[in-house]
Amino acid sequence: MITSTRLPQNHPEELYAAVDLGSNSFHLVIVRVVAGSVQIIGKVKQKVRLAAGLDENMMLDDESLERGWRCLETFAERLQDIPRDNIRVVATATLRLAKNAAVFTQKAQQILDHELSVISGEEEARQIYLGVAYTSANQGNSLVIDIGGASTEIIIGNDMTPIHLVSLNMGCVTFKERYFVGDVLSKENFAAAVGAAKAMVDAVADKFVCFDWQQCLGASGTPQAITEILVAQGISDAIRLDYLYNLRQQCIDCATLDNLIIDGLEESRRVIFPSGLAILIALFESLTIRDMQISGGALREGLIYGMLENIQQNDRRMQTIQQHIKHFHIDSEQAERVTNVALTLFKQLSEQTDVDGIDGEAMLVAAAMLHETGLHIEYKLHHKHGAYILGHVPMVGYTNLQRDGIKTLVLNHRQQISPEVFEQNHNETRGIMRSLVRVLRLACILSIRRKDNLLPELKLEVKEDEWHLIFPEGWLKAHPLIDAELANEKWQQHKMGWHLTCV
Repeated sequence: MITSTRLPQNHPEELYAAVDLGSNSFHLVIVRVVAGSVQIIGKVKQKVRLAAGLDENMMLDDESLERGWRCLETFAERLQDIPRDNIRVVATATLRLAKNAAVFTQKAQQILDHELSVISGEEEARQIYLGVAYTSANQGNSLVIDIGGASTEIIIGNDMTPIHLVSLNMGCVTFKERYFVGDVLSKENFAAAVGAAKAMVDAVADKFVCFDWQQCLGASGTPQAITEILVAQGISDAIRLDYLYNLRQQCIDCATLDNLIIDGLEESRRVIFPSGLAILIALFESLTIRDMQISGGALREGLIYGMLENIQQNDRRMQTIQQHIKHFHIDSEQAERVTNVALTLFKQLSEQTDVDGIDGEAMLVAAAMLHETGLHIEYKLHHKHGAYILGHVPMVGYTNLQRDGIKTLVLNHRQQISPEVFEQNHNETRGIMRSLVRVLRLACILSIRRKDNLLPELKLEVKEDEWHLIFPEGWLKAHPLIDAELANEKWQQHKMGWHLTCV
């Protein structure tokens, strides 16, 4: 007799979905709530370019309407498996502008068998901020920017609270149609697009520049595309204005959209990339933005989390760390030992040298807590396994740049240091990353016996690349294992041109 073993089935009430009918793309995201945490189990994105169908009278043409409806037919089948109360469908700028929006929305609601809300620009900005805040831990005041197909949202906020927000009628699709006529990429066309965008931003800039923000986060398309290009071109850094100027020149050198080939630029983004780039340049110049990192979420995530009132709004970073510790069977006690030693050394380091600018302490804590992620695969190369894993799992609460930094720390926490990983960092952050690697390596060595209350009071003296780790007299002699490991570490750091003494 054959018996059937069935795995427990997911409860339907655990599934939630958000549908975002944007001016450039339509998005569907589906999540499952498990033990208070949110797991994305499905994403669908289709380039509809609805805004391209707007004529001079703000009417959507038949072709763009059909593109939208065909996309929604693919969404509708997936939504049948999700409780109606757990679905939110919203439309944004193009359907706010289109005079015949009702024609689209009436048929869209029939296709989806669900109500569709055309939300205001202010509500879109608020939801974008919530999506960013939930997925990217804030450091004091945060400036959030989302460049859509027909609108751009600018928000200043703190933690979960948006303080001031605005939605401007400019987007990468509408600006492409208006300022890059004939698909020509010229200095004059870029100047016109940047100038028009700056005129809109300048009108509201005072409401934002008066705030002292600690980070600027870019949500969605254009910033994400630029980050992918920078990575493909060997640059591991935040988005900076000089990079944007360089990309503008690369576009101009190509002369036309048909000839636009930039290493790292996806084909699906090519047509609207120059117009989005022009808008971002204007934002950087008018708001005096120093650098921008990529957020972990945007409008869709804001809609999802808005439905999950029962999700605790506590430290998203610590939730991420605890989830990974459990999932990858990490020894939490050892993780805390290494973290405590690392923080002790980091505090002394920060008192003697500048380690600000990239939230180094948060990256160090995450790397220290998760440095043994790869041990469940095997020991010899577990630092490489761990770095690979952390580069491919969600890191809610951290920006993409911070996740890359955590991956770099884990990769270099033991054995030979990989000098090439630092070359991808900007000059301003390269030294900080090197210091964080040195701190983590020392913390791992000093915790090698996996025992509490073993270490004496440590003193770290730092003068540029010369580090002196000072122990009480006779302590190292009484602990030959740690002494030997530190001797090997001196050699590893010497090969990098760093000087370490332990006395």
